[in-house]
Order: sequence, then structure tokens, then C-alpha cells
Amino acid sequence: MAGTKSELHEDVALLCSRSEDGRSYGILRRRKEEIQVGTLRALEEGKPIHGEIVSLRPRSDSPMLFDVETEHVMTPARTASGPPKISTKEYREGWDSIWSEKSGSRALN
Repeated sequence: MAGTKSELHEDVALLCSRSEDGRSYGILRRRKEEIQVGTLRALEEGKPIHGEIVSLRPRSDSPMLFDVETEHVMTPARTASGPPKISTKEYREGWDSIWSEKSGSRALN
């Protein structure tokens, strides 16, 4: 007996708990054979995105079970400390124009 499309979907999320402020949910997510624990939040303008952007499609057989479609995977943030290493010609010229010793008066206008 063949299952329905939602029964065969390999990426499924179960909503488990709602945060105290009501803005996020704890979820259990099954992708193929892997089980993951995560947090589901709405996208907010100006706020960083951690992880993935997903779409959820509710299943008819359970109000807390959703089929998951990954829309976009965010690249990890830079892990090095300090400013990025930039060494273009324009950058060096700009640095020199600001920080190099200049001849002439150092008095303020």
C-alpha cells in the first residue's frame, strides 16, 4: 500500500513548545534519518538570521506536524576575531591618505 505524499515527506517538523513571549517555538525536526532539536521564529526585518529559512506546510492528520521545505541555508558568520583582512590597492591608498604623516600645520581650523 503506497503512502500519501505527506506521509513520505523526508523533512518533517513537530511543534513542541511555545516560548514565554509567544514569538518562537521549540521543534523536533526529522530529516531523512536524522532527528534535530531547534527553534522556529518568524523573520523580522533588521534581525539576524541563524540557520535556515524554511516554509512549513501543515499536515491534515495532525495540527502540530508540518512538512518542511528549506528555502535558504544561511552561511555561517565569520569566526575570526578582529576586522576583516583587506589588502586592495584602494584600501591601502585610503589608509595612507588618512593616517600617513602630512607636512604642514597641524593646527585646527
